[in-house]
Amino acid sequence: MNGHGAAVLGAGLALGLGLWLVFVRLPAMRRPTFAERVEPQLRSVASRSGLLAVEDSAALFGPLGRIFRLLVSDAMVRLGRFNISVKGLAARLERAGRNESPLEFRAVQLLWTGAGLVIGLAGSLFLVWSGHVNVMGALALTAALMLGGYLGCDYLLGARIKRRQARILAEFPALAELMALAVGAGESAASALDRVARQSRGELSGEFTRILAQTRTGTPLVEALAAFSERLGIPALTRFVDGISVAVSRGTPLADVLRAQAQDVRDVAKRELMEAAGRKEIAMMVPLVFGVLPLTVVFAVFPGLALLQFGF
Repeated sequence: MNGHGAAVLGAGLALGLGLWLVFVRLPAMRRPTFAERVEPQLRSVASRSGLLAVEDSAALFGPLGRIFRLLVSDAMVRLGRFNISVKGLAARLERAGRNESPLEFRAVQLLWTGAGLVIGLAGSLFLVWSGHVNVMGALALTAALMLGGYLGCDYLLGARIKRRQARILAEFPALAELMALAVGAGESAASALDRVARQSRGELSGEFTRILAQTRTGTPLVEALAAFSERLGIPALTRFVDGISVAVSRGTPLADVLRAQAQDVRDVAKRELMEAAGRKEIAMMVPLVFGVLPLTVVFAVFPGLALLQFGF
């Protein structure tokens, strides 16, 4: 198959796929489900507490998601049947602070993969048509772009988790000190948590607000804190929750525990900063040895060589 034939074949496949999508998504071709037929006759009653309600954000894919809502919802349902590590993905989404479900994230990942497929096909057809690559090279390029789109979405999620954990650790010492001051002034642990959540802004204060919402719906404070530490998966916050749980259950002074936890996190931050500085110092030796030092030697030796040449 020459380049012109491959381009014609790709254009025909794209046109056929588009016509098929338009045809199968017509209202006449979609059979309503039983729930859709019965829903107008029933009254919707929300059994979930309003304290735990999440603010309604924009559609997942913006205007494009509203236009292709049926296609996206069907793709999410079919993707959910594979059950690709949904439990672990849900924990990662919780740590990243994202309100979307694992199926919605998989739908976004599927769109990234589809975008890589479209870009790879377009580039491969152009390269085959111009004669720079053969068919196997075009297939390899398309597969690489698809894999890059799939793994890129997962990498961005991991990077967002690391950034959020770093922000939480940066906020934790100050908030722990504020809680220690409130507890030292005579307030209980729940009241101190409420005061800190109302007087501060950030990732950690948002998590404190979520803990308070759970306690107001009947969840004990210790259980809400345990769910909080399990949701974030940060060792420093796990020790913080364990200290509060022991102090609440045994009646030990909570202010001292909070101050010790804050100082512990500050010490960890200092140690990590010193380790990062040591790694940067070693990395700086590379441009120093291979860049600055040779130039210094040249500037020091060249005048002497020039004088010797003039002397002869």
